[in-house]
Amino acid sequence: MSESVRGPGFAVLPDTPAGAAARPAVPIAVPQVVAHASGRPWLVGRWGRDQCVTAAAGPVRVAVIGVRPVTAARLSRLAAQVRSPADVDRLAADLPGACHLVVSFGGQMRLQGTATGLRRVVHARLHGTTVAADRADLLAAMTRASVDEHALAIRASCRGVLPSPLSEQTMWSGVVALPPGDCLVWDRDRVRQARWWRPPEPREPLETGARAVRTALEAATSRQHAPAEGLSSDLSGGMDSTSLCFLAARHTPDLTTVRWAEAGAGNDDPAFAAHATRLLDRAEHLLVPQRQLPRIFDDPQMLADTEQPFPFTRTAARFRHLGNLLARSGSRRHLAGHGGDELFSALPGYLHQLLWRHPVTAIRHTRGYAALKRWPLSATFAGLLRPGDVAGWWRAQAEHLTAPPPPRRRPVLGWGLWPMRVTPWVTDAGVELTREALRRTADQAETWADDPGQHQALLVLRSSTSLYRPLARMLAGAGVELDLPYFDDSVVEAVLGVRLHERSTPWRYKPLLADAMRGTVPDQVLGRSTKGEYGEDLRIGFRHNLPAILDTFADSALAAHGLIDTDILRTRLLAPQADETTVFAVESLLGCETWLRAERSAAAPGRPDAATTAP
Repeated sequence: MSESVRGPGFAVLPDTPAGAAARPAVPIAVPQVVAHASGRPWLVGRWGRDQCVTAAAGPVRVAVIGVRPVTAARLSRLAAQVRSPADVDRLAADLPGACHLVVSFGGQMRLQGTATGLRRVVHARLHGTTVAADRADLLAAMTRASVDEHALAIRASCRGVLPSPLSEQTMWSGVVALPPGDCLVWDRDRVRQARWWRPPEPREPLETGARAVRTALEAATSRQHAPAEGLSSDLSGGMDSTSLCFLAARHTPDLTTVRWAEAGAGNDDPAFAAHATRLLDRAEHLLVPQRQLPRIFDDPQMLADTEQPFPFTRTAARFRHLGNLLARSGSRRHLAGHGGDELFSALPGYLHQLLWRHPVTAIRHTRGYAALKRWPLSATFAGLLRPGDVAGWWRAQAEHLTAPPPPRRRPVLGWGLWPMRVTPWVTDAGVELTREALRRTADQAETWADDPGQHQALLVLRSSTSLYRPLARMLAGAGVELDLPYFDDSVVEAVLGVRLHERSTPWRYKPLLADAMRGTVPDQVLGRSTKGEYGEDLRIGFRHNLPAILDTFADSALAAHGLIDTDILRTRLLAPQADETTVFAVESLLGCETWLRAERSAAAPGRPDAATTAP
């Protein structure tokens, strides 16, 4: 790990002599420092303007770190109410947004992230004390940690997004990620882990839930905003981003909207975006034409993030271009609709409990999904009657890791979602390390909700946050804050509180969001049942950049690590592509390759070498 971590990040040090002694190890050049009431260093890091708000009330110190988190005056009022650790729960419940909360008082301290893990907490031991941070590479540099072989192997072996909790595992041994919804509590040198958030029971009817979702989204899109600082928002034409644009335009009518032009002529995003553009007549609308966009997979050797292998390598060059474009346009905060699909799309695991509570409704929904997605009825009802358990799902992934993928048109009714399979270029050593990681996960697996449908919703949310944290750092490099309102805790709670069979249905597309935005977003957009398709962008970019991709693996760090066979990889990449499976798999692999190269080159003398060959 580099001696100086790039981009925003912070370490949290306990109010002890050992915590103060850890201050010089924080690998941030010229950091910002906030002190405990004792004067010892408390927060050490780098954050954007107005992203860290602090307050003091006697011996109590409170810090909230995030995008436009809270005013200093309001935080001071909340800090004055803290008398004991139990008071922090009430303070956390009153805070808006998706932020880190840190409280220090009388030698005690509490640190928490967000319910979904978008703002996460990692911790490690250093000089006999527990230190924490918001990013794992910072602690890895402080503790000179070595790469976790299992974490690297499973990311290099399995295509696509890793399901939680594997997606939350850090890349280093000894650097531990706190589960979303948990907090760390220090009592001087003693540290414990506690639960501060649990998902609500899904009891609210659709009408009531839609009002709660609207209220939460209104608050999330109306954060404190300095008039001199520009606000921008994605406007793809989809329901998620379009909703944010119309909500934001209520208080910032002159916002800037951004849309990437697509290569495929069959994509209907432009028509819906154009309709919204006409109604947002005071906004400035940026349409980035194809000729100005980096191609998909441009610059495949670019290191996009140092905390983890970057998951969006195919669009990394485009996101960097977007950050620079937004900065030149004057934007300092950018709204994006990431999280909307995860929150509002149908996840049919809810059919299990619905079958026992409301069998007629469950059968109607099941037949609707079977017709819509062409599920085989026998497999569908077998899955309904035998849901299994979470540990069994993980064990099945380990057992079938090298098996052919299951049919695409299959019911997703268990405690997991997508099946995990290794790619054909993974070595036997990589397969075995991945299988061990899956079995370990099975041994520790737990359900996050009694209803499989609610568990699936949390699974999708928690798994996706690892995709968006690196994007935020990429835009921050251009001086732009990435704001993801759909990940606000209040928005997530409002959605999860709605009855599962009303927020998910085979007959309507995102019914909860559509009802919440009725009267604000055009009905033409709310009634949309399609989603933009960018396959042509992918095919053009892959063909153009294939030589550069092959060159990236010509002297592969992953191959030197014993995880992949580059001859098999090259053969697969040069073969005709029947579908996009191989292309998406190589995207994950590129992220691992560039990350491992950087980690190997940054290994300092005296530190365990990250490049030792896997067993």
